[in-house]
Amino acid sequence: MSELRVSIITVSFNAEKTIRDTIQSVVSQNYPQIEYVIIDGASKDNTISIIKSFGNAITRLVSEPDNGIYDGMNKGIDLASGDIIGILNADDFYSDTAVISKVVDVFNSKNVDAVYGDLDYVDQHDTARVVRKWKSGIYYKDAFLKGWMPPHPTFFVRKSCYEKYGRFTNKLKSAADYELMLRFIHKHQINIAYLPQVLVKMRAGGKSNASIKNRIKANREDKLAWKLNDLKPELFTFIRKPISKLTQFFKR
Repeated sequence: MSELRVSIITVSFNAEKTIRDTIQSVVSQNYPQIEYVIIDGASKDNTISIIKSFGNAITRLVSEPDNGIYDGMNKGIDLASGDIIGILNADDFYSDTAVISKVVDVFNSKNVDAVYGDLDYVDQHDTARVVRKWKSGIYYKDAFLKGWMPPHPTFFVRKSCYEKYGRFTNKLKSAADYELMLRFIHKHQINIAYLPQVLVKMRAGGKSNASIKNRIKANREDKLAWKLNDLKPELFTFIRKPISKLTQFFKR
């Protein structure tokens, strides 16, 4: 059996404060078959110089104006040549050097379309301090109706799924990752496997949860995600989704 090639995509824009940690966590992985694609939205700070300082460890760098983070992700998917695609945000980083090896082991042993895991939110300035834990748990049929979703940075999926079921929609501004996983997992029922380990560390302070106003906007986009797929949610689906996140503050 040939070794699976993994494409990691990072989308950046003015990320000089965090992107070095992101890149270092990718290039230090012990899995040999990794392609690293960075799509930058024409940063005005030192982001590009930091990226270039890693030399040939970056397989492909594109820096040009885009229409937002999901447009950048779609560009990266189009350029990716790997069998498996993972997307790591420019302020996130992998939890250890064996993350990709462990993910590939699950793909090989379970023969699935996608693998996901757990995520730790960490303090923006002290990344050793965990402030919130996202434990995904094993997926069960119709879990999305109960407000479930896996953390997108831990979601690794075969490129063939993107080719078959589409890329990120440009109709959503903050919930296109939710919509894509809803489409792949709930609507098209791809085969997925849970890796019960923390795969990604994310700096706390996400845009969608920064205020009540932003949470309301995110909730509206969640509803639109279902509508775009001609799916019918349950009565309390959109209430249970944000409520489920509250428990993440008490998991240790």
